[in-house]
Amino acid sequence: MNKRVVVHNVGRITLIASMLFLMPLIVSLIYRDGCAFTFLIPAILMSSVGALCTAFRPADMTSYAKEGFVTVTMMWLIFSLFGAIPFLLSHSIPRFIDAFFETVSGFTTTGSTILRDIESLPPSILFWRSLTHWVGGMGVLALAIALLPNDSSGNPDNSAVHILRAETPGPTFGKLVAKLRYNVRILYGIYTALTLLEILFLAVGGMPLFDSVINAFGTAGTGGFAIRNASIGAYDSLYVEMVIAVFMLLFGVNFNIYYFVLTGKFLKILKSEELRWYLGIVAFSTFAITWNILPLYGNAARSLRASFFQVAAIITTTGFGTADFDLWPTFSKVLLVLLMFIGACSSSTAGGLKISRVLILVKSTLREIRSQIHPREVRMIRCDGTTVDRAVAHGVAYYFALYILILLFSSVLISFNGMDFTSTVTSVITCLNNIGPGLGKVGPSGNFADLSVLSKLVLIFDMLAGRLEIYPLIITLSPAVWRRRA
Repeated sequence: MNKRVVVHNVGRITLIASMLFLMPLIVSLIYRDGCAFTFLIPAILMSSVGALCTAFRPADMTSYAKEGFVTVTMMWLIFSLFGAIPFLLSHSIPRFIDAFFETVSGFTTTGSTILRDIESLPPSILFWRSLTHWVGGMGVLALAIALLPNDSSGNPDNSAVHILRAETPGPTFGKLVAKLRYNVRILYGIYTALTLLEILFLAVGGMPLFDSVINAFGTAGTGGFAIRNASIGAYDSLYVEMVIAVFMLLFGVNFNIYYFVLTGKFLKILKSEELRWYLGIVAFSTFAITWNILPLYGNAARSLRASFFQVAAIITTTGFGTADFDLWPTFSKVLLVLLMFIGACSSSTAGGLKISRVLILVKSTLREIRSQIHPREVRMIRCDGTTVDRAVAHGVAYYFALYILILLFSSVLISFNGMDFTSTVTSVITCLNNIGPGLGKVGPSGNFADLSVLSKLVLIFDMLAGRLEIYPLIITLSPAVWRRRA
Protein backbone atom coordinates (compact mmCIF):
# COMPACT_ATOMS: atom_id res chain seq x y z
CA MET A 1 0.00 0.00 0.00
CA ASN A 2 1.15 3.52 -0.80
CA LYS A 3 1.09 4.87 2.77
CA ARG A 4 2.42 8.29 1.81
CA VAL A 5 -0.45 8.98 -0.58
CA VAL A 6 -2.90 7.93 2.15
CA VAL A 7 -1.32 10.42 4.58
CA HIS A 8 -1.31 13.14 1.92
CA ASN A 9 -4.99 12.57 1.03
CA VAL A 10 -5.99 12.47 4.70
CA GLY A 11 -4.15 15.75 5.22
CA ARG A 12 -5.87 17.51 2.31
CA ILE A 13 -9.31 16.35 3.45
CA THR A 14 -8.56 17.23 7.08
CA LEU A 15 -7.70 20.81 6.13
CA ILE A 16 -11.08 21.24 4.42
CA ALA A 17 -13.04 19.39 7.13
CA SER A 18 -11.54 21.53 9.91
CA MET A 19 -13.47 24.52 8.58
CA LEU A 20 -16.75 22.90 9.63
CA PHE A 21 -16.00 23.87 13.24
CA LEU A 22 -16.41 27.52 12.24
CA MET A 23 -20.16 27.08 11.73
CA PRO A 24 -21.01 26.14 15.35
CA LEU A 25 -18.45 28.75 16.47
CA ILE A 26 -20.56 31.42 14.75
CA VAL A 27 -23.69 29.98 16.37
CA SER A 28 -21.97 30.20 19.76
CA LEU A 29 -21.13 33.87 19.17
CA ILE A 30 -24.71 34.62 18.11
CA TYR A 31 -26.26 32.93 21.16
CA ARG A 32 -23.39 33.91 23.50
CA ASP A 33 -23.37 30.49 25.12
CA GLY A 34 -19.66 30.63 26.03
CA CYS A 35 -18.62 27.70 23.80
CA ALA A 36 -16.71 29.56 21.07
CA PHE A 37 -13.30 28.29 22.18
CA THR A 38 -14.59 24.72 22.34
CA PHE A 39 -14.84 24.87 18.54
CA LEU A 40 -11.87 27.13 17.84
CA ILE A 41 -9.44 24.76 19.59
CA PRO A 42 -10.31 21.60 17.57
CA ALA A 43 -10.39 23.71 14.39
CA ILE A 44 -6.80 24.85 15.02
CA LEU A 45 -5.65 21.37 16.04
CA MET A 46 -7.28 19.69 13.07
CA SER A 47 -5.99 22.19 10.52
CA SER A 48 -2.49 21.82 12.02
CA VAL A 49 -2.63 18.06 11.59
CA GLY A 50 -3.84 18.53 8.02
CA ALA A 51 -1.05 20.99 7.23
CA LEU A 52 1.54 18.62 8.69
CA CYS A 53 0.25 15.69 6.62
CA THR A 54 0.34 17.70 3.39
CA ALA A 55 3.72 19.38 4.02
CA PHE A 56 5.54 16.80 1.93
CA ARG A 57 3.83 15.65 -1.24
CA PRO A 58 4.88 12.11 -2.22
CA ALA A 59 6.56 11.69 -5.59
CA ASP A 60 4.41 8.65 -6.36
CA MET A 61 0.72 9.61 -6.21
CA THR A 62 -0.49 6.23 -7.46
CA SER A 63 -3.69 5.24 -5.69
CA TYR A 64 -5.72 2.04 -5.85
CA ALA A 65 -8.83 0.72 -4.14
CA LYS A 66 -7.02 -0.23 -0.92
CA GLU A 67 -5.66 3.31 -0.53
CA GLY A 68 -9.21 4.58 -0.94
CA PHE A 69 -10.57 2.19 1.69
CA VAL A 70 -7.86 3.07 4.21
CA THR A 71 -8.21 6.82 3.56
CA VAL A 72 -11.95 6.67 4.18
CA THR A 73 -11.62 4.73 7.43
CA MET A 74 -8.77 6.86 8.77
CA MET A 75 -10.61 10.08 7.91
CA TRP A 76 -13.83 9.00 9.63
CA LEU A 77 -11.89 7.98 12.76
CA ILE A 78 -9.86 11.20 12.82
CA PHE A 79 -12.85 13.43 12.32
CA SER A 80 -14.84 11.54 14.97
CA LEU A 81 -11.98 11.97 17.46
CA PHE A 82 -11.67 15.70 16.80
CA GLY A 83 -15.45 16.02 16.67
CA ALA A 84 -15.69 14.73 20.25
CA ILE A 85 -13.54 17.60 21.58
CA PRO A 86 -16.36 20.23 21.75
CA PHE A 87 -18.46 17.87 23.88
CA LEU A 88 -15.55 17.40 26.29
CA LEU A 89 -14.41 21.03 26.50
CA SER A 90 -17.95 22.31 27.03
CA HIS A 91 -18.52 19.65 29.72
CA SER A 92 -21.69 18.62 27.88
CA ILE A 93 -20.32 15.06 27.91
CA PRO A 94 -17.55 14.68 30.51
CA ARG A 95 -16.34 11.14 29.59
CA PHE A 96 -14.28 10.60 26.44
CA ILE A 97 -15.87 7.25 25.53
CA ASP A 98 -19.33 8.83 25.72
CA ALA A 99 -18.26 11.87 23.68
CA PHE A 100 -16.65 9.60 21.08
CA PHE A 101 -19.78 7.40 20.97
CA GLU A 102 -22.03 10.45 20.47
CA THR A 103 -19.79 11.86 17.72
CA VAL A 104 -19.51 8.57 15.83
CA SER A 105 -23.28 8.19 16.17
CA GLY A 106 -23.63 11.66 14.64
CA PHE A 107 -21.29 11.27 11.68
CA THR A 108 -22.55 7.78 10.84
CA THR A 109 -26.12 9.19 11.04
CA THR A 110 -27.04 6.51 13.56
CA GLY A 111 -28.69 8.76 16.14
CA SER A 112 -28.09 6.51 19.15
CA THR A 113 -27.35 8.69 22.16
CA ILE A 114 -25.96 8.54 25.68
CA LEU A 115 -27.55 11.88 26.63
CA ARG A 116 -30.44 11.89 29.10
CA ASP A 117 -31.31 15.61 28.95
CA ILE A 118 -30.78 16.98 25.44
CA GLU A 119 -32.56 20.26 26.13
CA SER A 120 -29.92 21.30 28.70
CA LEU A 121 -27.16 21.50 26.06
CA PRO A 122 -25.92 24.92 24.81
CA PRO A 123 -27.29 25.97 21.38
CA SER A 124 -23.93 25.69 19.63
CA ILE A 125 -23.41 22.15 20.93
CA LEU A 126 -26.89 21.18 19.73
CA PHE A 127 -26.04 22.71 16.36
CA TRP A 128 -22.71 20.83 16.14
CA ARG A 129 -24.39 17.59 17.19
CA SER A 130 -26.89 17.86 14.32
CA LEU A 131 -24.35 19.22 11.84
CA THR A 132 -22.46 15.93 12.17
CA HIS A 133 -25.63 14.27 10.84
CA TRP A 134 -25.90 16.57 7.86
CA VAL A 135 -22.24 16.22 6.88
CA GLY A 136 -22.17 12.47 7.53
CA GLY A 137 -25.35 11.87 5.55
CA MET A 138 -23.90 12.60 2.13
CA GLY A 139 -20.38 11.85 3.31
CA VAL A 140 -17.57 13.69 5.09
CA LEU A 141 -15.12 12.90 2.32
CA ALA A 142 -17.61 13.62 -0.46
CA LEU A 143 -17.97 17.17 0.88
CA ALA A 144 -14.20 17.60 1.05
CA ILE A 145 -13.71 16.27 -2.49
CA ALA A 146 -16.37 18.67 -3.78
CA LEU A 147 -14.45 21.60 -2.27
CA LEU A 148 -10.87 20.46 -2.91
CA PRO A 149 -8.97 21.98 -5.84
CA ASN A 150 -7.81 19.56 -8.51
CA ASP A 151 -4.72 17.53 -7.75
CA SER A 152 -1.76 18.44 -9.90
CA SER A 153 -1.36 14.83 -11.00
CA GLY A 154 -2.24 13.77 -14.49
CA ASN A 155 -5.51 12.24 -13.37
CA PRO A 156 -7.09 14.52 -10.75
CA ASP A 157 -9.90 12.08 -10.00
CA ASN A 158 -7.55 9.13 -9.47
CA SER A 159 -7.65 9.15 -5.66
CA ALA A 160 -11.11 10.67 -5.42
CA VAL A 161 -12.85 7.88 -7.32
CA HIS A 162 -11.45 5.21 -4.97
CA ILE A 163 -12.36 7.29 -1.91
CA LEU A 164 -15.92 7.87 -3.07
CA ARG A 165 -16.36 4.24 -4.09
CA ALA A 166 -15.41 3.28 -0.51
CA GLU A 167 -17.73 5.85 1.09
CA THR A 168 -20.79 5.66 -1.18
CA PRO A 169 -23.53 3.32 0.12
CA GLY A 170 -24.92 0.60 -2.11
CA PRO A 171 -23.73 -2.48 -4.04
CA THR A 172 -22.46 -0.46 -7.02
CA PHE A 173 -20.85 2.93 -7.64
CA GLY A 174 -21.57 5.05 -10.69
CA LYS A 175 -21.08 8.60 -11.91
CA LEU A 176 -23.82 10.86 -13.27
CA VAL A 177 -21.37 12.98 -15.24
CA ALA A 178 -17.83 12.40 -16.49
CA LYS A 179 -16.06 14.68 -13.99
CA LEU A 180 -16.20 13.16 -10.53
CA ARG A 181 -16.07 16.48 -8.66
CA TYR A 182 -18.97 17.79 -10.74
CA ASN A 183 -20.83 14.60 -9.89
CA VAL A 184 -20.34 15.21 -6.15
CA ARG A 185 -21.26 18.88 -6.47
CA ILE A 186 -24.51 17.99 -8.26
CA LEU A 187 -25.48 15.54 -5.52
CA TYR A 188 -24.54 17.98 -2.74
CA GLY A 189 -26.49 20.70 -4.54
CA ILE A 190 -29.62 18.51 -4.55
CA TYR A 191 -28.97 17.56 -0.94
CA THR A 192 -28.61 21.20 0.13
CA ALA A 193 -31.69 22.30 -1.83
CA LEU A 194 -33.86 19.63 -0.20
CA THR A 195 -32.53 20.59 3.24
CA LEU A 196 -33.30 24.28 2.70
CA LEU A 197 -36.76 23.39 1.40
CA GLU A 198 -37.50 21.40 4.56
CA ILE A 199 -36.26 24.25 6.77
CA LEU A 200 -38.66 26.56 4.92
CA PHE A 201 -41.63 24.20 5.32
CA LEU A 202 -40.97 23.73 9.04
CA ALA A 203 -40.49 27.44 9.66
CA VAL A 204 -43.71 28.27 7.79
CA GLY A 205 -45.50 25.76 10.04
CA GLY A 206 -44.55 27.77 13.12
CA MET A 207 -41.45 25.88 14.26
CA PRO A 208 -38.66 28.19 15.56
CA LEU A 209 -35.93 28.75 12.96
CA PHE A 210 -33.22 27.16 15.11
CA ASP A 211 -35.39 24.07 15.69
CA SER A 212 -36.19 23.96 11.96
CA VAL A 213 -32.50 23.90 11.05
CA ILE A 214 -31.64 21.23 13.63
CA ASN A 215 -34.52 18.95 12.66
CA ALA A 216 -33.84 19.44 8.95
CA PHE A 217 -30.20 18.42 9.50
CA GLY A 218 -31.36 15.29 11.32
CA THR A 219 -33.86 14.47 8.57
CA ALA A 220 -31.48 15.13 5.66
CA GLY A 221 -28.78 12.93 7.12
CA THR A 222 -31.44 10.40 8.16
CA GLY A 223 -29.80 10.50 11.57
CA GLY A 224 -32.47 11.47 14.09
CA PHE A 225 -30.68 13.67 16.63
CA ALA A 226 -33.49 15.86 17.94
CA ILE A 227 -33.45 19.11 19.91
CA ARG A 228 -36.13 17.96 22.37
CA ASN A 229 -36.05 15.08 24.85
CA ALA A 230 -39.33 13.74 23.41
CA SER A 231 -37.96 13.99 19.84
CA ILE A 232 -40.49 15.17 17.23
CA GLY A 233 -43.36 14.11 19.48
CA ALA A 234 -42.61 17.16 21.67
CA TYR A 235 -44.12 19.48 19.03
CA ASP A 236 -47.45 17.59 19.02
CA SER A 237 -48.15 18.92 15.52
CA LEU A 238 -49.66 16.93 12.66
CA TYR A 239 -48.19 19.40 10.15
CA VAL A 240 -44.65 19.10 11.56
CA GLU A 241 -44.85 15.30 11.69
CA MET A 242 -46.08 14.99 8.10
CA VAL A 243 -43.49 17.41 6.74
CA ILE A 244 -40.66 15.54 8.48
CA ALA A 245 -42.09 12.12 7.52
CA VAL A 246 -42.33 13.09 3.84
CA PHE A 247 -38.82 14.53 3.81
CA MET A 248 -37.44 11.44 5.56
CA LEU A 249 -38.85 9.37 2.71
CA LEU A 250 -37.46 11.82 0.14
CA PHE A 251 -33.97 11.55 1.61
CA GLY A 252 -34.32 7.75 1.51
CA VAL A 253 -34.65 7.84 -2.29
CA ASN A 254 -31.64 7.19 -4.51
CA PHE A 255 -30.29 10.68 -5.26
CA ASN A 256 -29.73 9.74 -8.89
CA ILE A 257 -33.53 9.83 -9.23
CA TYR A 258 -33.54 13.56 -8.49
CA TYR A 259 -30.89 14.12 -11.15
CA PHE A 260 -33.06 12.25 -13.65
CA VAL A 261 -35.99 14.49 -12.67
CA LEU A 262 -33.91 17.62 -13.25
CA THR A 263 -32.64 16.40 -16.62
CA GLY A 264 -36.04 15.09 -17.77
CA LYS A 265 -35.01 11.42 -17.92
CA PHE A 266 -38.39 10.19 -16.66
CA LEU A 267 -38.12 6.80 -18.36
CA LYS A 268 -35.19 5.92 -16.10
CA ILE A 269 -37.32 6.81 -13.08
CA LEU A 270 -40.13 4.53 -14.25
CA LYS A 271 -37.60 1.71 -14.71
CA SER A 272 -36.37 2.03 -11.11
CA GLU A 273 -37.41 -1.24 -9.54
CA GLU A 274 -35.80 -0.22 -6.27
CA LEU A 275 -37.98 2.91 -6.06
CA ARG A 276 -41.16 0.91 -6.71
CA TRP A 277 -40.29 -1.60 -4.00
CA TYR A 278 -39.33 1.20 -1.61
CA LEU A 279 -42.69 2.94 -1.96
CA GLY A 280 -44.55 -0.40 -1.88
CA ILE A 281 -42.85 -1.50 1.35
CA VAL A 282 -43.64 1.85 2.98
CA ALA A 283 -47.31 1.64 1.95
CA PHE A 284 -47.75 -1.99 3.04
CA SER A 285 -45.96 -1.50 6.39
CA THR A 286 -47.90 1.68 7.17
CA PHE A 287 -51.32 0.12 6.64
CA ALA A 288 -50.37 -3.18 8.34
CA ILE A 289 -49.14 -1.40 11.47
CA THR A 290 -52.11 1.01 11.41
CA TRP A 291 -54.45 -1.99 11.54
CA ASN A 292 -52.39 -3.66 14.27
CA ILE A 293 -52.18 -0.66 16.64
CA LEU A 294 -55.77 0.49 16.09
CA PRO A 295 -56.97 -0.98 19.43
CA LEU A 296 -54.26 1.03 21.25
CA TYR A 297 -55.24 4.36 19.70
CA GLY A 298 -58.97 3.75 19.24
CA ASN A 299 -58.97 6.00 16.19
CA ALA A 300 -57.96 5.18 12.59
CA ALA A 301 -56.57 8.67 11.91
CA ARG A 302 -54.35 8.66 15.01
CA SER A 303 -53.17 5.12 14.24
CA LEU A 304 -52.32 6.05 10.65
CA ARG A 305 -50.49 9.20 11.81
CA ALA A 306 -48.31 7.28 14.29
CA SER A 307 -47.73 4.36 11.92
CA PHE A 308 -46.76 6.46 8.88
CA PHE A 309 -44.26 8.54 10.84
CA GLN A 310 -42.54 5.57 12.52
CA VAL A 311 -42.41 3.52 9.31
CA ALA A 312 -40.79 6.49 7.54
CA ALA A 313 -38.38 6.99 10.46
CA ILE A 314 -37.34 3.33 10.63
CA ILE A 315 -37.06 2.34 6.96
CA THR A 316 -34.98 5.47 6.26
CA THR A 317 -33.00 4.70 9.46
CA THR A 318 -33.63 8.25 10.71
CA GLY A 319 -34.91 7.19 14.11
CA PHE A 320 -37.06 10.21 14.99
CA GLY A 321 -39.94 9.37 17.28
CA THR A 322 -43.48 10.50 18.00
CA ALA A 323 -44.52 7.37 19.88
CA ASP A 324 -42.93 4.71 22.05
CA PHE A 325 -43.23 1.84 19.55
CA ASP A 326 -41.71 -0.47 22.16
CA LEU A 327 -45.24 -0.54 23.65
CA TRP A 328 -46.84 -1.59 20.35
CA PRO A 329 -48.03 -5.17 19.68
CA THR A 330 -45.44 -7.81 18.75
CA PHE A 331 -46.46 -7.87 15.07
CA SER A 332 -45.73 -4.14 14.69
CA LYS A 333 -42.40 -4.43 16.49
CA VAL A 334 -41.33 -7.39 14.34
CA LEU A 335 -42.28 -5.49 11.18
CA LEU A 336 -40.27 -2.44 12.33
CA VAL A 337 -37.24 -4.64 13.07
CA LEU A 338 -37.47 -6.07 9.54
CA LEU A 339 -37.54 -2.52 8.18
CA MET A 340 -34.40 -1.82 10.23
CA PHE A 341 -32.61 -4.54 8.28
CA ILE A 342 -33.95 -3.55 4.85
CA GLY A 343 -33.28 0.19 5.00
CA ALA A 344 -34.04 2.54 2.10
CA CYS A 345 -32.51 2.95 -1.37
CA SER A 346 -28.86 2.76 -2.34
CA SER A 347 -27.05 6.08 -2.94
CA SER A 348 -29.34 7.74 -0.40
CA THR A 349 -28.41 9.01 3.06
CA ALA A 350 -30.17 6.05 4.73
CA GLY A 351 -28.53 3.03 6.33
CA GLY A 352 -29.51 -0.64 6.43
CA LEU A 353 -28.79 -3.32 3.85
CA LYS A 354 -30.44 -1.19 1.10
CA ILE A 355 -33.40 -2.35 -0.99
CA SER A 356 -31.30 -2.90 -4.13
CA ARG A 357 -29.01 -5.24 -2.23
CA VAL A 358 -31.98 -7.14 -0.75
CA LEU A 359 -33.54 -7.44 -4.23
CA ILE A 360 -30.32 -8.84 -5.70
CA LEU A 361 -29.97 -11.26 -2.79
CA VAL A 362 -33.57 -12.52 -3.16
CA LYS A 363 -33.30 -12.85 -6.95
CA SER A 364 -29.96 -14.67 -6.64
CA THR A 365 -31.51 -17.12 -4.19
CA LEU A 366 -34.51 -17.73 -6.47
CA ARG A 367 -32.17 -18.26 -9.42
CA GLU A 368 -30.18 -20.86 -7.48
CA ILE A 369 -33.39 -22.67 -6.51
CA ARG A 370 -34.54 -22.66 -10.15
CA SER A 371 -31.13 -23.92 -11.31
CA GLN A 372 -31.57 -26.96 -9.08
CA ILE A 373 -34.82 -27.73 -10.89
CA HIS A 374 -33.57 -26.79 -14.38
CA PRO A 375 -29.77 -27.28 -14.33
CA ARG A 376 -29.29 -26.37 -18.02
CA GLU A 377 -31.31 -23.19 -17.96
CA VAL A 378 -29.33 -19.94 -18.15
CA ARG A 379 -31.19 -17.24 -16.23
CA MET A 380 -29.81 -13.76 -15.64
CA ILE A 381 -30.61 -11.45 -12.72
CA ARG A 382 -32.13 -8.15 -13.80
CA CYS A 383 -32.70 -4.98 -11.76
CA ASP A 384 -33.95 -1.63 -13.05
CA GLY A 385 -34.16 -3.10 -16.52
CA THR A 386 -30.46 -4.01 -16.71
CA THR A 387 -28.57 -7.24 -16.15
CA VAL A 388 -26.76 -7.53 -12.83
CA ASP A 389 -23.16 -8.60 -13.25
CA ARG A 390 -22.36 -11.94 -11.63
CA ALA A 391 -19.52 -10.31 -9.65
CA VAL A 392 -22.00 -7.81 -8.17
CA ALA A 393 -24.36 -10.64 -7.18
CA HIS A 394 -21.51 -12.53 -5.53
CA GLY A 395 -20.38 -9.33 -3.81
CA VAL A 396 -23.86 -8.89 -2.33
CA ALA A 397 -23.82 -12.45 -1.00
CA TYR A 398 -20.38 -12.00 0.58
CA TYR A 399 -21.47 -8.68 2.08
CA PHE A 400 -24.55 -10.27 3.62
CA ALA A 401 -22.44 -13.10 5.09
CA LEU A 402 -20.04 -10.59 6.67
CA TYR A 403 -23.00 -8.55 7.91
CA ILE A 404 -24.52 -11.56 9.68
CA LEU A 405 -21.17 -12.56 11.21
CA ILE A 406 -20.64 -9.06 12.64
CA LEU A 407 -24.22 -8.99 13.93
CA LEU A 408 -23.82 -12.33 15.73
CA PHE A 409 -20.34 -11.66 17.12
CA SER A 410 -21.31 -8.19 18.34
CA SER A 411 -24.44 -9.56 20.01
CA VAL A 412 -22.30 -12.07 21.92
CA LEU A 413 -19.97 -9.32 23.15
CA ILE A 414 -22.85 -7.01 24.12
CA SER A 415 -24.48 -9.88 26.05
CA PHE A 416 -21.76 -9.49 28.72
CA ASN A 417 -23.39 -6.15 29.56
CA GLY A 418 -26.19 -8.05 31.30
CA MET A 419 -29.16 -6.60 29.40
CA ASP A 420 -32.17 -8.67 28.36
CA PHE A 421 -32.13 -10.48 25.00
CA THR A 422 -34.28 -7.94 23.15
CA SER A 423 -32.21 -4.95 24.30
CA THR A 424 -28.94 -6.76 23.51
CA VAL A 425 -29.81 -7.82 19.97
CA THR A 426 -31.63 -4.66 18.93
CA SER A 427 -28.81 -2.45 20.24
CA VAL A 428 -26.54 -4.15 17.69
CA ILE A 429 -29.17 -4.10 14.94
CA THR A 430 -29.86 -0.40 15.41
CA CYS A 431 -26.16 0.56 15.43
CA LEU A 432 -25.11 -1.70 12.57
CA ASN A 433 -27.98 -0.36 10.45
CA ASN A 434 -27.43 3.26 11.63
CA ILE A 435 -30.96 3.68 12.96
CA GLY A 436 -30.80 5.02 16.53
CA PRO A 437 -33.43 3.57 18.85
CA GLY A 438 -33.84 -0.15 19.38
CA LEU A 439 -36.20 -1.98 21.72
CA GLY A 440 -36.21 -2.52 25.47
CA LYS A 441 -33.61 -0.53 27.41
CA VAL A 442 -32.31 1.07 24.21
CA GLY A 443 -35.80 1.82 22.88
CA PRO A 444 -37.38 5.20 22.10
CA SER A 445 -37.74 6.02 25.79
CA GLY A 446 -34.25 4.77 26.73
CA ASN A 447 -30.65 5.44 25.67
CA PHE A 448 -27.17 3.91 25.61
CA ALA A 449 -25.74 5.72 28.65
CA ASP A 450 -25.64 2.74 31.00
CA LEU A 451 -23.75 0.41 28.67
CA SER A 452 -20.22 -0.65 29.60
CA VAL A 453 -17.11 0.73 27.89
CA LEU A 454 -16.68 -2.58 26.02
CA SER A 455 -20.26 -2.45 24.76
CA LYS A 456 -19.86 1.13 23.58
CA LEU A 457 -16.62 0.28 21.75
CA VAL A 458 -18.34 -2.66 20.03
CA LEU A 459 -21.27 -0.48 19.01
CA ILE A 460 -18.89 2.25 17.77
CA PHE A 461 -17.31 -0.38 15.51
CA ASP A 462 -20.78 -1.46 14.37
CA MET A 463 -21.85 2.12 13.57
CA LEU A 464 -18.72 2.70 11.49
CA ALA A 465 -19.04 -0.70 9.80
CA GLY A 466 -22.67 0.02 8.95
CA ARG A 467 -22.02 3.50 7.54
CA LEU A 468 -18.90 2.49 5.58
CA GLU A 469 -20.53 -0.81 4.60
CA ILE A 470 -18.01 -3.09 6.32
CA TYR A 471 -15.22 -3.50 3.75
CA PRO A 472 -13.24 -0.27 4.34
CA LEU A 473 -13.12 -0.95 8.08
CA ILE A 474 -12.17 -4.62 7.69
CA ILE A 475 -9.51 -3.85 5.08
CA THR A 476 -7.97 -1.10 7.23
CA LEU A 477 -7.72 -3.51 10.17
CA SER A 478 -6.06 -6.16 8.00
CA PRO A 479 -2.27 -6.41 8.74
CA ALA A 480 -1.63 -7.65 5.20
CA VAL A 481 -2.73 -4.33 3.72
CA TRP A 482 -0.24 -2.38 5.82
CA ARG A 483 2.67 -4.74 5.10
CA ARG A 484 2.48 -4.56 1.33
CA ARG A 485 3.72 -1.62 -0.76
CA ALA A 486 1.58 -2.45 -3.80
